[in-house]
Amino acid sequence: MFAVNYSDSNDYTYVSYVFSFFTWLGGAYAVSQAIKALHGEVTLRLVILYLTLTCVSQCVLAILIDNIPAFRQFVDSYIAQGQVYLQDMRRLYGIGASLDPAGTRFSVVLFLMAYLLCKDEQILRDKKWFVAMIAAYFTISVLGNMIARTTSVGMILGLVYIVYSVGLVPHKKSNLFPVVLSCTVVFVALVTFFYQTNPVFHKNLRFAFEGFFNWVETGTFRTDSTDKLNNVMWIWPEDLKGWIIGNGLFGNWIYSTDIGYCRFILYCGLVGFSSFCMLFIYNAWVFAHKFRDFGLAAFFLLVLSFVIWMKVATDLFFIYALFYCVDWDRETTFTDEMQEEEVERELDTLA
Repeated sequence: MFAVNYSDSNDYTYVSYVFSFFTWLGGAYAVSQAIKALHGEVTLRLVILYLTLTCVSQCVLAILIDNIPAFRQFVDSYIAQGQVYLQDMRRLYGIGASLDPAGTRFSVVLFLMAYLLCKDEQILRDKKWFVAMIAAYFTISVLGNMIARTTSVGMILGLVYIVYSVGLVPHKKSNLFPVVLSCTVVFVALVTFFYQTNPVFHKNLRFAFEGFFNWVETGTFRTDSTDKLNNVMWIWPEDLKGWIIGNGLFGNWIYSTDIGYCRFILYCGLVGFSSFCMLFIYNAWVFAHKFRDFGLAAFFLLVLSFVIWMKVATDLFFIYALFYCVDWDRETTFTDEMQEEEVERELDTLA
């Protein structure tokens, strides 16, 4: 607010963030009550499963919209979401899901799915659920990247988390390794088949993983978007006042940059940006202490926020709002269940 008034700007984009804050909380509360009415509880597992279903649905919708003209016309007739711009850019879109905002949400959900695959006892014990989650992870990773390549951030962090967790407790996942391997082989075979036989899928897949294709074909990991980010979008304040309190300008792409760090600092300076960062550091701290097995995941989510700001100016409070509505006292982990069973066996032996 101070930066806007001092600079005589009428750009209240983040001055009104308090209303967005409570809007997310209100929406999260409504969703949590709906889940509770249906299931009798609001657990982290249920929240992640519903988020997963939503993201998979958006990916499928994007493919249907792109491949079925009649369906695209139906959607475009009833839902205004900047379709002309998206079609001019030749970008896939779902229903209210496109570009970097969609990629950010896909990233968060992919990471949370990785957490569930490593820590949730029900998923780990039920092979049907486990296979379904693996299939959903691959689906969002591929189709989500076709919609927005920001999805890669969550995909990579999720894989890092899985590898790290499996390395720490290998005995929990050893019996599931053949399942993971089988799912991976089947999915890679399907992707390869469509890549070779479907021109549209071929084009979309090359866009989704442009950096990896360039790395394999030229030895350099690069994309058109990263070239633009690195060459022309790192724009910083030009005076001390801009660095400290900003220039009070954010909207309408006024500085011709998407980079979150640049846009936030240009808008409210290091003072405002630091305050914004502290909100997410606090959120991570809160949920790292809510449930002992979620500490590392909370740290990874904080890292995800800071990494995404290198690409786009957005935030992850929508997921923290849902977390504030979860009944964390009901959370258990696969390790907890194993320890309880071992104690019971020892008591039975002594008896």
